[in-house]
Parts: sequence; C-alpha cells; structure tokens
Amino acid sequence: MRFLFLLGIPLLLGTSTLAQPAQNIVLVTLDGVRWQEVFNGADSTLLFDPAFSRDTSAARKAFWAATPTERRQRLMPFLWTTIGGQGQLYGNRQIGSRMNVSNPHWFSYPGYNEILSGYADDRIKSNDKIDNPNLTVLEFLNRQPAFAGKVAVFSSWDVIEAAVNEKRSGIYASSANEPSQPTTATDSLLTDMTRLLPRPFGDGVRADMLTYFAARQYVKQKAPRVLFLSFDETDDLAHAGQYSEHLQMVQSIDRYLADLWQLLQQTPQYAGKTVLLITTDHGRGHTPKARWKDHGTKTADSYQIWLGAVGPGVATSGVAASGEQKNGSVLFQNQIAATLAQLLGLTFTADHPVGPAIDLSGRAKR
Repeated sequence: MRFLFLLGIPLLLGTSTLAQPAQNIVLVTLDGVRWQEVFNGADSTLLFDPAFSRDTSAARKAFWAATPTERRQRLMPFLWTTIGGQGQLYGNRQIGSRMNVSNPHWFSYPGYNEILSGYADDRIKSNDKIDNPNLTVLEFLNRQPAFAGKVAVFSSWDVIEAAVNEKRSGIYASSANEPSQPTTATDSLLTDMTRLLPRPFGDGVRADMLTYFAARQYVKQKAPRVLFLSFDETDDLAHAGQYSEHLQMVQSIDRYLADLWQLLQQTPQYAGKTVLLITTDHGRGHTPKARWKDHGTKTADSYQIWLGAVGPGVATSGVAASGEQKNGSVLFQNQIAATLAQLLGLTFTADHPVGPAIDLSGRAKR
C-alpha cells in the first residue's frame, strides 16, 4: 500500500557510484497490485465474472483489449508510455524477470519496512501500528544536512506513519484522516473533504485521491526533496473482491502520477532532475481465481512483486523498446532502499543489514 517520493540533491555524504546523481527521486508504492495486471492488463477470468465485476459490460469496455500489450496500456498509460518508453520495468516473470519480497510474511507492514529499511526484520510480523525499530532510508536522508527538514510522507494508511517512525525520525508525515492546520483556501478544502467524505475502509484509511492532492499541494508549497507517497485503496478493493473497482483505482493512480510528473517537469527544481520509482508491498494469489483477493504465506506466489524506474541514472533499455527487463538475476524488495540512496549519490548504511543497490545505469548490461 503506498507510494514513496524522494527528491534529492548534489553529492553529499557517502560514496557515490554515479557520475551525476539525480537531484530528485519519486518512489511510489501501489498496495497489493499484482505484476500480472501491470504486465498483462485486465485478467479476463475476473473481469468477465459478475462475482468480481458487477457490470461486466462496462468493465469490458473500460479495460479489455485483444492483446496483453493493449490491455496494460489501457490500464496504466502513464506507466507504459513514460516508464516503459523511457526507463526500466522489472518483474514480468513471463520473460524471466523476477522480483520478490524477502520477508517471510507477504503482507503490508513487513513489506513497507523492507522497502524503507532494506531489511526483512522478522520482528515486524503484523500490521499493528507499532513504531518501526529500524532506520529507514527516509530517516537516513533526513539526517543529512542538505535533506534535513525536507523529507515528507503522505499516506492513505495510518500504519505508514509508524513504518517511517514519525516520532523518532522527525519526518513530516500526513497519514490517513488525521486533522491538519490549513493555511490556504486549498488546504481548507482538502481538510473539509477529508473530514466529510465517506470512509468505506474505516478511519485508518484516507481516500487515495485526497492523499494525492494533499501531497501535490505540499510539493507546490514546500518543494520537498524527499516525499513518500503511499496509496492504499487498491488493496482494500481487492480484499473486498471488487475487481473492476480495483482496476479503476489502479488507473486513477496512474493518472495521479501522470499529473505529478507533469508538475515536476514544469518546475525548475525538478525538471530533468527527478527519478521516479514505482513498486508494491506484496503480490496476490491467482489460482484458483478467487485467491486474487488474498495474500500472505497461505496464498501461493503472493511474494512476487515488480519495480519501475525512470529518470537520471536510469538507463533506457529493455525488450522491444518497452523498457521491460528480460531474464537476469532475481531482485528483492530489500534492495530498494539502497537503490534510492545510490541514485542520489549516497550509500545507505544502518546498524542492521541493508540489501545491495540495484544497478539501473545499464553498465552491467553492456
């Protein structure tokens, strides 16, 4: 569940492995979105079943096409046009590209800890809102002088503020439906909408739309260098068995990212200086088809995840100019934190193990 957004700077502390590090990074996590939909688009067994898509005619019109390439483009046009066209995508197991979680639980909080800390800590084995004992890459960056006070988190799920350990780290975190202190008319409108709109998934989950617009407003006002943007409703809709609504939310988030990317490219601080990373906290089941609603160790293959990257320091390479990576060694979720730091010219170190950075430069592929 969630999205992460990092915006960086010139060389800082640590050892740089890049000649020209990115000045900005965006990491986005879509909670519980399968690699199968990312690379193939809508699943016909779920899309055409009224048990999962209440209006199968409308669902067909919105998401179906003859080929997987057309279907995935229809579902996530920004991802496939921008990241697929200009960057790299990992996790299409049909062509031998594999990415897995390394934690043994295959659900959200263990996944978010692994993404952020680079460490699959078995102490985190529930979704309870317990402050993360591990150093995250966000806290590491916030400790660097050039990033101090310029790290922000916007999440739909309230547990994310514990995952980033807001209290200890001092990172600004806007999470779920917590009250805010508006300073502009736009802030006031967002506050009123957060207070008054229905909460179908409970008080611990803010609508992804509100999370996005709150984050966008913050980017305009504060110009953070590091932003963690975390979306949640994709997972909630899947657990509810609402497949067509799940696809609609994936498509909506893709539009939010297109809007954000456009804003960044129109802003001198970010234009041409920003890396965007997109991933997920866990996968989902697939056989029998009703297992799509579930994940965790009792649901086969829900350890399987995916990753997309585009921007400075990310080579454009792949299959048929789509950015898809083919074959290669298995990648792991615990490599994402170090990869974020490396793209900023830093080496993420902590008092716990950290997975090695992924080389997105293309040098190893030559």
